[in-house]
Formats: sequence, C-alpha cells, structure tokens
Amino acid sequence: MAERNQTLGQIIGGYSQRLYGFIRGRTRSDADAEDILQEVWFQLSRLVDLEAIENINAWLFRVARNKVTDRYRKREEESLDGLSYENEDGETGFQEILLADFNTPETEHLRQFFWEELFAALEELPAEQRDVFIRNELDGETFQEISDQTGVNIKTLISRKRYAVMHLRQRLADLYEELLNY
Repeated sequence: MAERNQTLGQIIGGYSQRLYGFIRGRTRSDADAEDILQEVWFQLSRLVDLEAIENINAWLFRVARNKVTDRYRKREEESLDGLSYENEDGETGFQEILLADFNTPETEHLRQFFWEELFAALEELPAEQRDVFIRNELDGETFQEISDQTGVNIKTLISRKRYAVMHLRQRLADLYEELLNY
C-alpha cells in the first residue's frame, strides 16, 4: 500500500503542471480546470493495477481530454452564442467548439473551416515561429521541454511564439469576426 501511494505521489507530482496546462487550455476557467484535474487524479487513484498502464502519459492525457469533453456535453449547449465566453483578457473565444467533440453539422463545418485557415496562416510563418507555436499550443509541450530538445533559449522561444501569435491574430481577425457574427 505504501509503495502504491508513493507511485501515485510520483505520478501526480510529475504530471500535475503539464496536465493542468493541457486542461486549462480547453476549459473556460481555472476552477473548471482544477475540477477536471481532480477528476483525473480520482480516476487514477481508483485503478486497482497501476502497472497495467503501459503509457501513463498517454493514459492521463486521454482521460483529461475525455473529462473535458464530458463536461461540455453535459452543458447541452448547441448554439455558438451558448459556447462563447470571456476569458481573463475579456476576449470572446470558441476554443471549446473547436476542440470539443460536438457532432452537429454546423460545428463540424466551422471546426473544419477554422483549422484550414489556421494551418494556412501557420504556413505563412517562418519555420522557427511555426514550430514553437505548434509544439507549445497544439502539442502541449512546455517552453522548457522545447528548449531541452532544441537547445534554443526559453526567452527566444517565447519571443518566436509571440511573433507567431501576433501574425495569427492579424491574419485570422476576419475569420474571428465571422465566427462571432455567425
């Protein structure tokens, strides 16, 4: 029992920050992210055989993604107005609709259109900016992880991402307005 608790403690300590960041990027608030993270840890703690999990990283992120999806399905909101929200900066966004698993023709069309536009805009970026944006935002890697793998200074990575974000905001402004007025 003590060995199991130690293993759980190591897993929680090793994955808490990354998992929270992953969840927070897909939820409306810090409170929602914290609740979902607790649900993931609870589900992990209920497992009888931790050794049966071949890839704990993949398992944790799959459970987290499923918990986020479940939370949005429970809300039963189908219109874009119902899915919009204001983030900490007072901006309205549609991250839930673009990343969640809603199966209406309207949301699928918007999701497909958004991703096509995003990837077209990403192709316009210099390779270094595009790479750090994709790795940090889409793949969920931290700047520290990217720095460790590439040898590039963290401040340089942050600067590259900033330029990428500025370009993407400008390039996707029309799409953003179109989504807001849909």
